[in-house]
Amino acid sequence: MAVVLRQGTTRPYSGMAPRRIRGPLSVGFLLLSRFTLGAFANFVDVLRLAADDGDRSRPIRCQWRIISPDVSPILSSCGVAISPHERIGDLRRFDYLIIVGGVLEEDSLLVDTRFDEHLRNAAALGIPLVGLCTGSFILHRAGLMDGYRCCVSWFHNSDFLRLFDGLQAVSDQIFVVDRDRLTCSGGASTAHLAAFLVDRHLGKALAAKSLRIMMFNEAAKGETAQPTGSLEIVVRDEILKRVVLLMQHNLDVPLTIDQLAGKLDLGKRLIERRFRSELRTSPRVIYTQIRLDHARHLLARTEKSTSTIALECGFCDSSHLSRVFRDYYQQTPRQFRSQSSAALLP
Repeated sequence: MAVVLRQGTTRPYSGMAPRRIRGPLSVGFLLLSRFTLGAFANFVDVLRLAADDGDRSRPIRCQWRIISPDVSPILSSCGVAISPHERIGDLRRFDYLIIVGGVLEEDSLLVDTRFDEHLRNAAALGIPLVGLCTGSFILHRAGLMDGYRCCVSWFHNSDFLRLFDGLQAVSDQIFVVDRDRLTCSGGASTAHLAAFLVDRHLGKALAAKSLRIMMFNEAAKGETAQPTGSLEIVVRDEILKRVVLLMQHNLDVPLTIDQLAGKLDLGKRLIERRFRSELRTSPRVIYTQIRLDHARHLLARTEKSTSTIALECGFCDSSHLSRVFRDYYQQTPRQFRSQSSAALLP
């Protein structure tokens, strides 16, 4: 397959292999209704910092434009609106077309159907498509992810599988590059995906410079794990999904079942019945498992003390964590951390 460049030249697309181009790296952004501002800002700031010497923000090596079917301001999920630079025109001037997603709502998805034909045109031209946050949902809905692996945030994985059948969803790494489709989970991971593209086109030094100024220690590879534990439980019931997500967002100060029910406007007995019916256990057991799963994640991937991890996961102290951890996993947190560290050694 050939990718059409500006000025009508072509170059072969070679998947993960680094490719250097002459002239500035050109990127077009499509912002979906209620897009995530942080995902967009992290990505574009890497381009901005790589584009010029120092921090003067001149678009010399990188250029970017926000394009849209019209020039109406686009509202982000946090309420900040951004006006497009221009209407969608000739897409061949872009090396990548970036779709920035955000809040998942049926109304937003319907509004953004206006992008589908433009995305299909870009794919027909051989322009690589990049989905940030839930931008991958739009790519899949437009029929442009068939046969591709797709990175999805652990937070949205169940929604993705519910809305779209037949996609190879990856929710245990920060971004995925599969030929001419690049997808990432959102948040800080968008900076690392942008750095990957800067490295590919302009060199490692400029990618590292951008990340250093943004106070990232170093570039993270796509296969880097998403910063959350993954609960080894498949939850299909929609009520249970809501309860489990609320549990995941309240780890340091665990909520009582009454509090969970109140926040979700559900009955306590209804929640307990759904847990018993689908998972054959109680909400309390699942909540403990979620907290322990996050503790294992922190033990394996950070240098935080056991006491700090205990407090972050809702345990009274390190002794409390150690006791519950040993009951579940037949080893202490210290033993688990030692084994995890040994497994990472070359």
